Amino acid sequence: MSSRTSPISQRITIRRAVARDAKRLTRLVRGSGAYAGKYEAAVAGYRVGSAYIEAHRTFVAVDADDPVGRILGFYALVLAPPELDLLFVADDVQGLGIGRLLVAHMRSEARAAGIDRIKVVSHRPAEDFYHRVGAVRTGTALANPPAVPWDRPEFEFRISSE
Repeated sequence: MSSRTSPISQRITIRRAVARDAKRLTRLVRGSGAYAGKYEAAVAGYRVGSAYIEAHRTFVAVDADDPVGRILGFYALVLAPPELDLLFVADDVQGLGIGRLLVAHMRSEARAAGIDRIKVVSHRPAEDFYHRVGAVRTGTALANPPAVPWDRPEFEFRISSE
């Protein structure tokens, strides 16, 4: 954890997302500061639906001591083909280790599913984060206008069988 003062307790729980989390996950994606300005169009109409949550291994990090169960971050692991499709941490708690906890959990889920490599097409501002948590740069995903009009770094997590 960072030395920064945390607005959350030190007890973070990671649990499977459920359908009723869909609206909160959508707000987290659309409100992400990483998608402000020129990147805003990429998430403006984005929706994390209940069918998506049920179809993929979607997990949320929550403050275990928060009576409301505030969602601090989440990820979605697609199994076929293996890809970390979404990973978001609320802006006000970034830098506190929540993203790192979610990645460690994702690696464990992938290992349990027998997956040895996970692809990630990263948002440019998240590139340093993926380097820090052990992803290896494998290439570049080319722009796909109009949805994503810029190239994006592509990474891979290599999952050990430990």
